[in-house]
Amino acid sequence: MADQPTLDDVRGWPATVAVSRAAQALGCSKSHLHERIKRGDSPVRTIPFGSRHVVITADLLRVLSGESQQAA
Repeated sequence: MADQPTLDDVRGWPATVAVSRAAQALGCSKSHLHERIKRGDSPVRTIPFGSRHVVITADLLRVLSGESQQAA
């Protein structure tokens, strides 16, 4: 796995990112984040995009910044 991106790096990302990229920022595996999305208890909000999901970068920033509001 490549180096974990910084909060400043994530701020420069597009509005949505692939689950694999979000997992890298969160410091977990892509499969772990996919499983949490499937179970409905992901720490970040996602948008269904065809047969896959994309992560909302603003919500990823919220989690990485330590804000407590739970994803809806």
